[in-house]
Amino acid sequence: MVLLAGAVALASATVTLAEERIVGKTSYAPVAGTEAFSTVKETMEKQKTAVMKRQMDLLGMRYDLADKAMQGVTMSRGKGVQEGVRVKLPAGTTWQQLAAMSPETIREKGLFPKGFLPLPHPNHPEGGMVFPKFHIDEVKKQTARDLTRFDLDFDIPDHFLPEFPAPIYLTTRPDLGDVSQGKLVTTQNFFELFNGILNPKQLEGLRLLLTPFPQQQFNATTDRRSAEPSLGVACFDCHANGHTNASTHLVGDIRPQELRHRLDTPPLRGVNIQRLFGSQRAMKSVEDFTEFEQRAAYFDGDPVIATKKGVNILERGSQVHFMAEFQNILDFPPAPKLTVFGKLDPEKAGEAELRGQEIFFGKARCAECHPAPYYTDNLMHNLRTERFYRPETMNGRLASADGPIKTFPLRGIKESPPYLHDGRLLTLADTIEFFNLVTGVKLTDEEKKDLLAFMLTL
Repeated sequence: MVLLAGAVALASATVTLAEERIVGKTSYAPVAGTEAFSTVKETMEKQKTAVMKRQMDLLGMRYDLADKAMQGVTMSRGKGVQEGVRVKLPAGTTWQQLAAMSPETIREKGLFPKGFLPLPHPNHPEGGMVFPKFHIDEVKKQTARDLTRFDLDFDIPDHFLPEFPAPIYLTTRPDLGDVSQGKLVTTQNFFELFNGILNPKQLEGLRLLLTPFPQQQFNATTDRRSAEPSLGVACFDCHANGHTNASTHLVGDIRPQELRHRLDTPPLRGVNIQRLFGSQRAMKSVEDFTEFEQRAAYFDGDPVIATKKGVNILERGSQVHFMAEFQNILDFPPAPKLTVFGKLDPEKAGEAELRGQEIFFGKARCAECHPAPYYTDNLMHNLRTERFYRPETMNGRLASADGPIKTFPLRGIKESPPYLHDGRLLTLADTIEFFNLVTGVKLTDEEKKDLLAFMLTL
């Protein structure tokens, strides 16, 4: 069995029974690998089929993965929005029955739906950045960079992911609509697309956001997960077109490995109105976030490994600042039914949408964390979902307390599935059932339908 450089050492954890806490053997990854790259690659390639089967079996057990799009509801460029609750219920239960139970009862009876538990990485003991195949193919076509990993693939089916390439809307030029012209923006075409629209600082910032730099799994050393030495990854490999393609990773600031949270890449749309960045790190500016990603997140929060693999130290005053200049003009998609106050125009909205808005700001209590006009309070909240289940390990991920997570804006929410910080909720209908249960607001089936109708207008 190959000792996978970096991840396995972090995955090994001991349970200290006297203290009832999980502590890793070390916070550090091995620096100097001793096995030949060809041996590691060959072994991991042989394991890949079993690794992906294990993950897809888990997804199939948790969710209905069928491609069932809503009639007449699409994202900005026409991709269908998936309908219905996809999280599978425990046998013999209904959503209304679960909602009537206390968290303690659900915990004792083991009835918390598996799809509401934390979602493991496609290969949790290994971790690292993983990209959807459609993004890998387009980047390779345009730039000849190959973001394929020889050890694993992306797991969530494409129909549950954001449309690709996503449109780009700018706060500075709302008159232009989608400035991407339906293309994935890369180093090969950004100047052609944006010269004459952006100022020189913004153009340089965009170039840097599109420039690949070394990363934990994609670098020039033998400790990588790409077949050939790699230039690395770019910010917009995850935040494609300044939005998201749902690429996944593991948070860098938790140890041991089994407690690290999977990340669902959030959109960069609307960062100008946000005051916290990172799902749990609570960094206070997009400049902080940009600098942190290069220095630490790219390398699992390990500065020793970062030095070995080629960390790119960005200069704050010119590079980080310029990158933030572009990120801060990325706008939400148009919402034609909303007024300037962020609420529905009664002349444009349907009856179900208006009822849903009343529920959102009333019985469902959504607006306590997601107030208009951008539907975020720029705070962090702890949902304490651990009230509902006993800790359990699934595919290398120990499901336990999530801790506080930031409130994400709901403007344009139908365009950024899957949902929650780790992507465990595949549809908006899933999020409604999740929050109905976790917050105990006890919505009726009709109220849930109306609430969904309203959220699709945001």
